[in-house]
Amino acid sequence: MKSLWDDAEASQYTDDLGLRVYTSQLLGRDASLVLHGGGNTSVKITEPNIFGEDHDLLYVKGSGWDLETIDRPGFAPVSLDHLIRLAELPSLSDPDMVNELRSNMTNASAPTPSVEAILHATLPFKFVDHTHADAIVTITNNPEGKKRIQEIYGDRVVIIDYIMPGFDLARLCAEQFAKEAHAGTEGMVLLNHGIFSFADTAKESYERMIKLVGEAEDYLKNQNAWDVSSNPPKIVEKTSVALSQLRREISQVIGRPVILMSDSSDKAITFAQHEKINTLASQGPATPDHVIRTKQLPMIGDNIEAYTQAYKKYFTENSALAKDEKTMLDPAPRVIIDSGHGIIGVGKSAKDAKIVLDIFDHTIDVILRADQLSEYQALSSKDIFDMEYWVLEQAKLKKSGSSPEFLGEVALVTGAGSGIGKACVDALLAQGAAVVALDINSDVETLYASENFLGLACDITDEAQFQECLDIAVRVFGGLDMLVLNAGMFPGGCEVAEMSTSLWRDVMAVNLDANLNILKAAHPILTLSPNQGRVAVIGSKNVTAPGPGAAAYSASKAALTQLCRITAMEWGRDGIRVNIVHPDAVFDTGIWTEEVLEARAKHYGMTIEAYKTKNILGAEIKSSDVADMVVAMCGKLFSKTTAAQVPLDGGNDRVL
Repeated sequence: MKSLWDDAEASQYTDDLGLRVYTSQLLGRDASLVLHGGGNTSVKITEPNIFGEDHDLLYVKGSGWDLETIDRPGFAPVSLDHLIRLAELPSLSDPDMVNELRSNMTNASAPTPSVEAILHATLPFKFVDHTHADAIVTITNNPEGKKRIQEIYGDRVVIIDYIMPGFDLARLCAEQFAKEAHAGTEGMVLLNHGIFSFADTAKESYERMIKLVGEAEDYLKNQNAWDVSSNPPKIVEKTSVALSQLRREISQVIGRPVILMSDSSDKAITFAQHEKINTLASQGPATPDHVIRTKQLPMIGDNIEAYTQAYKKYFTENSALAKDEKTMLDPAPRVIIDSGHGIIGVGKSAKDAKIVLDIFDHTIDVILRADQLSEYQALSSKDIFDMEYWVLEQAKLKKSGSSPEFLGEVALVTGAGSGIGKACVDALLAQGAAVVALDINSDVETLYASENFLGLACDITDEAQFQECLDIAVRVFGGLDMLVLNAGMFPGGCEVAEMSTSLWRDVMAVNLDANLNILKAAHPILTLSPNQGRVAVIGSKNVTAPGPGAAAYSASKAALTQLCRITAMEWGRDGIRVNIVHPDAVFDTGIWTEEVLEARAKHYGMTIEAYKTKNILGAEIKSSDVADMVVAMCGKLFSKTTAAQVPLDGGNDRVL
């Protein structure tokens, strides 16, 4: 554990809130301290109010902000005096506490203050830092956790027995800190939860955190519980079909499609194959706030029925002990431990699934180090249940709004690097889908930096190469729901008498043969789509109204259309629908080079601009228009339609 403080960087921040932002970001840069919204920080500042009177405020991290990326707007200013008075109350419900926090902010547009705002307010220091450091939760998730913390720090930290976050924790910390703190107190350890540091400068508070956590890491190293020994993983073959089937079953339990993201690293697979996996992975999360993302326990193996029954029993037993009525969450797992795939994260989006994997990656370290120290012992089921079914979390269920249409679904688009394909990628991403974009140009790999996007360079005429890309797609997102057949080639105008056989075959290989192979490879995965598979095919006006000089292209698109009509008939029994859009004159695509466009316009005796709008409506058809039709074909609007052929051409008298 090393300090990341840099005097040159720090000099850019000239006020207390700026320095609070800086050191918060430093904490957030280290995933062994905080993960995905975890931890919180604060600073006490005196500012004039609207009357010019000095007002003591606590600027505390707001709900929904991540320490790694937090900036000034992420801190909520709350009246410090009011927070301290709240801490003196004998009791306060958590909903009432949140109301008090919000109603005593001085900026109505600020985020909701952290639920630990009162705790921060009661600590008599200007800067307060709080993390869920891996080393701390490793040591405290242990039968002798408290004793070990005392051994490491002596009386330099105040030790708080576990109590759930909220008002009760704040009140307990305020009382105990006041009794036990002294001039040499450097921090406060919350058993099974995390650690606080504090000081009157941002640098000292931050570097105290680094020092305290570093001591915990050194302790683990001295106890030979840092570098975890393990056997090399064994190879266990798992198919894309098996993972897609697992996704389908989990989606059915949850009631909506979800993303399954696999971590097949040696670390993940080695843990999944650990000889004590059933014991190690059946204790609970490293820190209780993780339960919101991971549930109490992972599923070991693929027996979803057994897992859901066990979860229902966990809910029934613990809800009977709760003070108020609870609404059961879905009983599906969020973490799956599989000897072949490694660790699988389940989420409503790829981002959520990735967060689950990140959390569990650190949980593996905590579990194995605690086990090597002596024994991993998480909190009781009741404690974890109380956090999972916290009244503030239950309230969120009642406020949940509508989701994008394709949230939790996976689409694969060919020819996705430009034109219609790229427009389809954009439209599908906008509707919440996770999108796999294939293109022969490797630039597609860096098209977007998003958890929901996977770009892969692929020559679709190579069957093995496409199959490899499909397997990667399933490993990253868990399955396939929508297939968009877009990749194609359009050679320059060439009459039949002058056409070479090699050109004919090249066009057929891309526009027809490759799509046959793609359909065959994708079929077993599409049949397992939770919402039934969908195929959208980019055809062409040339199918019904071919033009001179485009024999190979027209014939290939006509053959593709026939292939997909028959596919629709055969795949209907699997619930898969196949629909075709026939665009015309879409000129913002890769196949329409300036040379090709000029040649076609010249053939019709038109200017380029006139050629672009040569339809009944006089409309220019764009790639985004085609993408909108693809989205419609994959959505609810076409849920009872298959084998449809829809012209998107502005009205063409030859087609009519």
